Amino acid sequence: MKKAKVAIFGASGYSGEELVKRLSEHPLVELGCLISRQHARKKASDVFGWIGPRSSLINFEFSYPDLTLMRSLGIEFAFLALPHGVACEFAVPLLELGIRVIDLSADFRVKDPDVYKYFYHQEHPVPGLLKNSVYGLPEAYRDQIRSAQLIACPGCYPTSILVPLLPVVRAKMIRLTSIVVNSLSGVSGAGRKAEMDLLFVECNESARPYGLPSHRHLSEVEQELSSVAKEPVIIQFAPHLIPLSRGIITTTHAESVTGVTPKSLDEVYETAYGSESFVRLLGLTRYPDLKNVVGTNRLEIAWRVDPRTGRIILMSAEDNLVKGAAGQAIQCFNIMNGWNEALGLGT
Repeated sequence: MKKAKVAIFGASGYSGEELVKRLSEHPLVELGCLISRQHARKKASDVFGWIGPRSSLINFEFSYPDLTLMRSLGIEFAFLALPHGVACEFAVPLLELGIRVIDLSADFRVKDPDVYKYFYHQEHPVPGLLKNSVYGLPEAYRDQIRSAQLIACPGCYPTSILVPLLPVVRAKMIRLTSIVVNSLSGVSGAGRKAEMDLLFVECNESARPYGLPSHRHLSEVEQELSSVAKEPVIIQFAPHLIPLSRGIITTTHAESVTGVTPKSLDEVYETAYGSESFVRLLGLTRYPDLKNVVGTNRLEIAWRVDPRTGRIILMSAEDNLVKGAAGQAIQCFNIMNGWNEALGLGT
């Protein structure tokens, strides 16, 4: 089977590095170039200590972004592990070259440019492209992903929120005005950057909320919930930073409608995700645990019904750098090529 030639932009960030690790071992990928302005012309092995002497990457060098290079190498797919606002700069010319783009930033997730401006505090550079992007959540948009030219991979928090919530919203099992979400995230979710709040001494043995009341990931969460509900949905979301390198735990509370039972929740989740490779259903007896998902592309879900309050409780756990970023991007990439979704991702 022919290999796909791939470029990774932003290859030296946390999500970019995760892409490099996994795509370098993907059986149907040929890495064409690793793009990093910061490390251009440096050997990848001088930047990533995990590259051993027998690795295929041992003599690989980082490159400056160069469209002529993309064309000469015959790049077919470009992964953009870049900050929002920057990814746009590269997505447009790459698409014009006929290169399929898998964007891990927020630049193409939100369909309404006014909503993007509200949450990201800047005008969208290419609003005309928003209608062409496909939201890269395989469990919801697998068919659209197959033929897409531009994938907008979901954020880490939205993945942990939407996968548990979408089935119960679709089944009309909750009151849409009652949704409250609390998430705990490891520090890598903020990206590889030197900021006071992210220093070890500031984060260790501590925990704190941030981004309230309108964390920017609300834009895509509410968009997707509203699309499924066929009416506007607004939720309350409180993210927290905890002293872990990676991982997200999310707990969602919502008022249930009359007649929702543990059995009916079991049936809804089994129908939605019973055959999904990367969603593990824990049901009513176990709880999600980060130690089970860190380093994997799996997302664990559990649920409870609280008869005292008339609410249901949804819980999830994921690795923010894998299912919440690079792993999900590779899952989309596999779908786009018509391959087994688990290639390069394990089981």
